[in-house]
Amino acid sequence: MGMLIDSRSKVLVQGITGRLGKKQTKLMLEYGTDIVAGVTPGKGGETIHGVPVYDTVQESLEHHDIEISTFYVPAPSVEDAVNEAIEAGIEFGVIISDWVPYQDEMKIKRAALNSEKFRYIGPNTPGIAIPDEIALGMLSSPSVMTDGNVAIVSRSGTLTDEIAEELTERGIGQSVVMGLGGDPIVGTRMVEAVEMLEKDDETEVIVLVGEIGGTMEEEASEFIKENGTKPVVSFLAGRSAPKQKQMGHAGAIVRGVKGTIKSKIRAFEGAGVEVAETLWEIPDIVEKHL
Repeated sequence: MGMLIDSRSKVLVQGITGRLGKKQTKLMLEYGTDIVAGVTPGKGGETIHGVPVYDTVQESLEHHDIEISTFYVPAPSVEDAVNEAIEAGIEFGVIISDWVPYQDEMKIKRAALNSEKFRYIGPNTPGIAIPDEIALGMLSSPSVMTDGNVAIVSRSGTLTDEIAEELTERGIGQSVVMGLGGDPIVGTRMVEAVEMLEKDDETEVIVLVGEIGGTMEEEASEFIKENGTKPVVSFLAGRSAPKQKQMGHAGAIVRGVKGTIKSKIRAFEGAGVEVAETLWEIPDIVEKHL
């Protein structure tokens, strides 16, 4: 996933002086992530865990080379924070903040598309990590992840950690662990992640973790059927959820045929993707492809 992050990436933390920003900065630093600066308006001149804090993103770039920003700012301020990063030339963002207003999410998506340079995951993502190299966001537990060649791409924050741990306990390492975000409007959709992983030399098998609602899984299935070359294993949350049931932050409401578990299973199986019925089956299925 060197096209997004690698061990040499220089990282900025926006919202570094907040409770969550402080806590996660410490964990990311302990994992080995190269955090070179933080930004909180009005807090310039402070240091957090040895990281210098600046008032603006532009000011931080005057003192450091930075490619990536992680966002721990309050939901109402996320749009402004992302726009500031885009205008300053940041290339990749990890938006941890949740409860971002939908209208703001649409504006962020449009700004990213217009920039033709800025890519991001989230909002409401647990983050992204290359095990033993770099962890961005809240995926910073070395006991959960280990280096290997299986990629995890997940719509569910909690299941991202759980599946990484299941694979690690089986002795199966990961090339990248990525949470797409649990909101309806996210920066990177599942099909885009699969496209990137098809080009990633470190990835041999892809695990996709989906859930009811939306059409991300169906979109990914179409790409896999037409262009996929690597084995893909999937798991779908919400199998027993009734119609019109909303899944957490995602607002993943099943309406009609699209977005149902049956629709997603049919799409995956039609693309040659084996669908695990439980989390505990995933390592067994993955092992068959290694």
